[in-house]
Amino acid sequence: MGRLIAVVLFIALMVPAGLLARAWSLAGGRRQVAGAAVEFVTPTSAGSSYLTRQAAHGRRMRRLGLVLGLCAVVVSVVLFAEASVFLWVPALATGLLLGVLLAEATRPRPRWALTRPSRRPRRGEQVSAWLLWTMRAAVAGEVLASILLVDRLARAVILTALAVPLLAWVLAEVALVRVLVRPLPAEGADVPVDEAQRTWTAHLSVAGASVLALLPLGSLLLVGGVGLGDRIAGDGAGLLPVALVAGGFSALVAGLAVAVFLLTWLRPVPYTSHALAS
Repeated sequence: MGRLIAVVLFIALMVPAGLLARAWSLAGGRRQVAGAAVEFVTPTSAGSSYLTRQAAHGRRMRRLGLVLGLCAVVVSVVLFAEASVFLWVPALATGLLLGVLLAEATRPRPRWALTRPSRRPRRGEQVSAWLLWTMRAAVAGEVLASILLVDRLARAVILTALAVPLLAWVLAEVALVRVLVRPLPAEGADVPVDEAQRTWTAHLSVAGASVLALLPLGSLLLVGGVGLGDRIAGDGAGLLPVALVAGGFSALVAGLAVAVFLLTWLRPVPYTSHALAS
């Protein structure tokens, strides 16, 4: 009976990963709508220039993230020698994701004519509240897991597990605030361009911070579950290792799923107008 309960618990804790993947799949519809709105208008020269500059800025910041990842690889080699080979991929991925977040948090202001409307766009118009609060919950869970496992892991591991998600969360929140306070364009043809860029920024920020919180969270939960040992008993206490391992797998699967959807948002906002082509 205890094993059956453990299996049911394992499956139940994998459900959130599936729900999160489903939510990001639905978010792809926002990307298609926003991209189509840009392609079927004739943006001004300032609007086209704005999208070109934004795409170039994103590439520069991602290159900077790659450099940061390579530096982290070098540091790991100095500290851990041959054992650092297992850290190379996580270090590079972390650098690239931080580059994505830096790009969104430091987007240059547009150079088109601006207006100050009576109603500013709401955050829910750019990104789903479910995705936003999942990101925040993942960061909070990762911080809590780091605190609980502080006696079981090396201090450097705990500090890294705390610093990276918190930095990612701060960058994401900065990007989201800038999305809300940025003035709207005065030219009507540039409004879809501005809305699309806001949508891209919101989703890239939330996705990047989510991945940098979910993957460390999953790793910490797995370490905690394995550390408690394979002690599945008939009482509820024996289910704790299973719950930690299942939660760890769920967080890892969710983080990888969000990373896949993040790749689809890395493509710049399309701005080849059908109106110009005709």
